[in-house]
Amino acid sequence: MKAIHMIKAGPASTALRSVEIPEPEILTPTQIKVQLKAAGVNPVDTKLRERGVFYPDALPAILGCDGAGIVTGTGRDAGRFRPGDAVWFCHGGLGGAQGNYAGYTVLDESEAAAKPAQLDFEEAAALPLVLITAWEALFDRARLIEGQTVLVHAGAGGVGHVAIQLAKTAGARVATTVSNPEKADFVRQLGADHVIPYRDRDFVEDVMEWTGGQGIDVVLDSLGGETFRKSLDAACVYGQIVTLLDPGNDIDWRTARNRNLGIHFTLMLTPMLQDLPRARQHQVDILARCAELVAERKLRPHVSLVLPLEDTARAHELVEDGHVQGKIVLKI
Repeated sequence: MKAIHMIKAGPASTALRSVEIPEPEILTPTQIKVQLKAAGVNPVDTKLRERGVFYPDALPAILGCDGAGIVTGTGRDAGRFRPGDAVWFCHGGLGGAQGNYAGYTVLDESEAAAKPAQLDFEEAAALPLVLITAWEALFDRARLIEGQTVLVHAGAGGVGHVAIQLAKTAGARVATTVSNPEKADFVRQLGADHVIPYRDRDFVEDVMEWTGGQGIDVVLDSLGGETFRKSLDAACVYGQIVTLLDPGNDIDWRTARNRNLGIHFTLMLTPMLQDLPRARQHQVDILARCAELVAERKLRPHVSLVLPLEDTARAHELVEDGHVQGKIVLKI
């Protein structure tokens, strides 16, 4: 089968190589074999390629956590899917289990969910990692409820554009930051109630004005650094802040303490990295619940670009440029 090997850490042009390798085989009774039709490209893929994978002596490795495809084989005890079923999942790609920049993959049937019929394979492959991340941040960590206000940083990005939609399904009022008018139009189409051009306006002052001086109930930070530090000032008393990044060691926590803020971290890869079956099952359940939202037309991914598998290096470079609207997907 055709696959993209990461042969070393470094720039995409030298670290990634197109190869022909044998198809993976089912090794346990509950595994399924999937012919991959598409693979999502996420920032974590580019970071692993640049810095190295999570596991020692794992190279060459196949990256790509997000996949969608058709079941072609099942283990003797696998009963959830049959050959011909369409599935989507977040599995592998960290240097341990094989990722999805390839023609086929094998995974346990418990780690896959039925692909929403309303999505094509490219759209389905764009969603799992960002969907699970946004869901865990908003609902598992921040406990978002109807009527609250949410600030989603980088609302036009992968996590941001689905977080806006999920927050709206919960009945929240959503503010989001963007860098240009094109992205402002995009997030309004997603349902954002208030758009902040962060290059022209201070987002703390803006949200304080928008909330009548109360501050934001829930902040989702995917940028870190100064954005996280200023988000402490944007949150309301008893507000919740969820960050996807390490905030660093130079944080003045007095504002958080005085406002009784809840500070949360979300790394949706943890269940895979630490082999936590119950947590992984919860993430599959999230995909199933989101499939219902897709069927109800309350959730839709935005795929800005579809590239052939051979152009994986270009896809990585575009993601690293930081200007992608929604997601980039590889067609296999």
